[in-house]
Amino acid sequence: MRIGFLQFAPAFGDKKANLERVEQFLEGAKADLVVLPELFSTGYIFESKDELLELAEDEAGETFTFLKQLSLKLNMAIVAGIAERADGECYNSCYLIEDGDIRAKYRKLHLFDREKELFTPGNLSLDVVSVRGAKVGLMICFDWIFPEVTRILALKGAQIICHPSNLVLPYCPRAMITRCIENGVFAVTVNRVGTEARAGLELRFIGMSQIVGPRGEVLVRADDTEEGLRVIEIEPDLANNKMITQRNHVLKDRRPEFYGELLAIPAEETSPAEDDPASPFYRGETLV
Repeated sequence: MRIGFLQFAPAFGDKKANLERVEQFLEGAKADLVVLPELFSTGYIFESKDELLELAEDEAGETFTFLKQLSLKLNMAIVAGIAERADGECYNSCYLIEDGDIRAKYRKLHLFDREKELFTPGNLSLDVVSVRGAKVGLMICFDWIFPEVTRILALKGAQIICHPSNLVLPYCPRAMITRCIENGVFAVTVNRVGTEARAGLELRFIGMSQIVGPRGEVLVRADDTEEGLRVIEIEPDLANNKMITQRNHVLKDRRPEFYGELLAIPAEETSPAEDDPASPFYRGETLV
C-alpha cells in the first residue's frame, strides 16, 4: 500500500489558493492514501468565533466538494483536517474521503490552548474504517499527548493512524514513535510549515511531518521548512504483529482489571500543581 503526506504552508483565509496548491502538489501522485494537515484550507489563527464561523463549512461546502472530486480524479483516499460547521457549532474535524464519498469523520477531542475559545470539543467516537484493504483510524494534532486515543484505535483494529496536525511545540514527532511502539501501528503525522501572525499572536509551525512504523522506525520525515508530498510503500499487515518478545503481546498482556482508576479518579485529583514552579505544568511555563 502506498501512503503519504503533504506538508505545506496554507495561506490564512484563502481557500481557493490553498485548494489549488493541494491539487498541484498531488497532481500525478501514485498513492492509495494521502494525509493533509489540520485546518489545511483555512489556516489556523482565527481572530474570533465569528471569523471561524464564516470560514468553517458544512459537508456541502467547497472544501468537501473539492476533496470528493480530487479523490475521484486521482483515485486515492484523502484524509484532511477541516473547520466543520454543524448545528451552529464549529468543530476542528478530520475527514476521510475515498472514491468521492465521505467514509469517516472525527472531531478533535482534545482542544489545544486557544482552540478552547473557538471550537466545540469533539463528540464523535474513535472509529476505524477499511481503506484499500487496510484498517485506518483518525486523530488530530494534540490528541497525541493522550495515549488513550491511539490505544483505543489500536484495540479497534487500526493498522494505520492518520494524524493531521498544526504543531508548534517540539514534542510530538518523538512522542509518536512511542505511540507506534506501544500499540504496534503505523502513524502518518502531517504538519504544516511557515508562520501565522494574527490576533496578536505569531506562531511558527515546526513541520517534521513523518510516517512511523509499528516498531517505532521513522520511515520518512520532512524537515522544518520544506513543502511537498512524500509517499512510501508499506505493508499494513505488519501492524498485525503485536508481539514484543515471544511471550509479550502489547494488547493481550494488558491488565484492564487494574485500570479502572483511570476513569474513577477525577482529573482534579491527578493534575500536577499548576502553581508549583518545580512542576513542568507550572502556568508560567507551558509544557504541553
